[in-house]
Amino acid sequence: SGFSFTDVLRVLGGILLLNCTLSYFVTSSSLTWGWRPWYSKPGVVASWLRGPLYLTDEELSAYDGKDASKPVYIALNGTIYDVTAGRHVYGPGGSYNFFAGRDATRAFITGCFQEDLTPDTRGAELTYIPIDDDVDENGELKRVGGRKGVTKAELKKRKERETRLARKRVHDTIEGWSRMFKGEAGKNYFEVGKVKREEGWLERLPRRELCEQAQKQRPKRK
Repeated sequence: SGFSFTDVLRVLGGILLLNCTLSYFVTSSSLTWGWRPWYSKPGVVASWLRGPLYLTDEELSAYDGKDASKPVYIALNGTIYDVTAGRHVYGPGGSYNFFAGRDATRAFITGCFQEDLTPDTRGAELTYIPIDDDVDENGELKRVGGRKGVTKAELKKRKERETRLARKRVHDTIEGWSRMFKGEAGKNYFEVGKVKREEGWLERLPRRELCEQAQKQRPKRK
């Protein structure tokens, strides 16, 4: 006789019921292990119905949490997120209030929360590139401990490889924070729009040196 379609539905229904029961028992609040679909979040639904916001950096600064009647926004890599649910963290007096009302992508990479509150990430990959102890201040190879240094060809390949890997780490770091601000890590945060900037804005900014803290934390070459 075998299993009928109804029997299969009963088995699947039983598994689903067991899973929901275990989830509620473990989390004490959720039937879905803490996951909430976007349509169950009023803020996300309202944002979707309203459409994306487009704010300049100056306009974005008005959403730093000082005005309790406005939501709290932060921007990361040009994307604006609503972090009002974390007002105690990102609002006035919060430990991360310096992120509110601005795009401080560079600080998320370097960890320099005073001097790097800017969207300019050029050169931030140096944070992950080992310090060259076998190259002098003029970029010339030198002997280290009596050992012969690498050749110029090897040095070029090493630099290209390490720069490529460092830029991937920068990308992964930004993506990791982005997922959190999208609410994928259980936080009630969500995307609301984009930062509006003039074409060529980045090229008009002066190049920044790597901040002191990030420079000190760069990995040592083995």
